Amino acid sequence: MGHSGADGTPSELMDGLLARAQNGFEIGEAVLAQARSALMHQSELRSCRQCNEQRGQLGYSTYRHVFLLPDGSSLLLWELEHNTGDDTGEENRPLHELYADEDALALAERRVHERIGGARWEELDGLPLWLPDQLLHTAEPVESSRAYVADDSADHARRVLRRAENADRPGEETERLLATAFAHDIALAPKPRRRSGGPDATWCRFYEHAFLLAGGDEIVLWELEHNLTRDGRLVCEVYLDEVSAELAADRHARALGVDL
Repeated sequence: MGHSGADGTPSELMDGLLARAQNGFEIGEAVLAQARSALMHQSELRSCRQCNEQRGQLGYSTYRHVFLLPDGSSLLLWELEHNTGDDTGEENRPLHELYADEDALALAERRVHERIGGARWEELDGLPLWLPDQLLHTAEPVESSRAYVADDSADHARRVLRRAENADRPGEETERLLATAFAHDIALAPKPRRRSGGPDATWCRFYEHAFLLAGGDEIVLWELEHNLTRDGRLVCEVYLDEVSAELAADRHARALGVDL
């Protein structure tokens, strides 16, 4: 099964998720419409558990599918792939479940975990979820040409700046320049962050918004989306450079005692 976020369109990914999910009928039409309208998507492994038994290799993996929506926000869908040994078919293929609600996903993960056996679910609270090494390190930026689109770019810039909650967000001069933007490109920055287990799971994501101005210049805004707040509320911050966005994420994490 492929989970690469680089393959196909968001709509094609959504169709594939539904085709293999046992419970695809539980995903509401509004969520489906949002996913299919997304500008881009990325899929990543969040956690995994494997064990070898006489019945074969049992285990489960959870994938997070991120859809970047036209308004700059993101939609999350969770896919649970599992093999508990209950399938008596010859191929004994893994089964898939799809969730738009993380609480429902947690219940499904617990159900699958208990079918496989081993440590009690409660004993896993607070332990970090397993992630492959390549997801535990900040990835180097990937050099690629931008795919600019002319679609109310100045208004998109206004909306990005309007939702920024950081006091040191770009000021009036940047707003004045972006008012002349006639094309833009949105990219989900390749900076995967560890998500800890238990109730204190953290979310941290970077977006790169590039704008072409009437005079031929380019301005790039770095948007940091995170829930590294005292109440766990999801917020957005905007910076003029990548380093400032990275430092802000690290500063928030240290204040909460969280390892990104």
